[in-house]
Amino acid sequence: MIEKTIHIAGVGEVLLVKSKRAKRVNIKIAPLKGVRVTVPHRVTFANAEKLVLEKKSWLMKHIPNMQKLEGKLTLFTPDTQFTTFSHELVFVVDASSELRAKADQTKLTIIYPPDTDFASIETQDFIRHCIVETYRREAKVFLPGRVRELATLHQFKFRSVHVKNAKTRWGSCSYDNKINLNLHLMRLPAHLRDYVILHELCHTQVKNHSQDFWDLMDKVSGNGRGLDKELDQWQIEVF
Repeated sequence: MIEKTIHIAGVGEVLLVKSKRAKRVNIKIAPLKGVRVTVPHRVTFANAEKLVLEKKSWLMKHIPNMQKLEGKLTLFTPDTQFTTFSHELVFVVDASSELRAKADQTKLTIIYPPDTDFASIETQDFIRHCIVETYRREAKVFLPGRVRELATLHQFKFRSVHVKNAKTRWGSCSYDNKINLNLHLMRLPAHLRDYVILHELCHTQVKNHSQDFWDLMDKVSGNGRGLDKELDQWQIEVF
């Protein structure tokens, strides 16, 4: 991977990364990862930097939001008490081991050498990746069965259930009634997880957010718009 780091006053470090698949310059801001710019191979770093400078005011507007999200993220250390849906996070120091992880039915164990820097982005990214993969395994076990239960209870029909790691949606329903659910649903309280599932099941009958849709949501959930507003308090990938 070819990459270059530049510094922009008022923005900070910006990582430029060449990509064979990219069709245009793409700028992203993410907690802990900062500003990352994907650059097509046909575009020079110099031209990409000019584009980033043109977007400086946009970046300076959005960076405070990223920093606010960073303040909500857990800093994982050996003292952190954290559980996923069905796993406890455990830290074990091992002088003979590199940073690695293992999981069984009830525990996600992070094995680390004594000199591990838990403040580093690399270490936090590794731990978060392990947690997300744990949520993914839990979701694949739990969510399809819960969809079947709620569909049977409320007489909905659907074609299939797929677990995704979507960045912006908790769930979706295709026109042929294939349901996609975000693995981060496993972080939600049970009533909000059921709300998202019911939301997508309602879309098997009503393909929009018309009054008919919300009437159906109220019928199966009790308070569709109220639950939707409560869900807004949760953010995907912020834990």
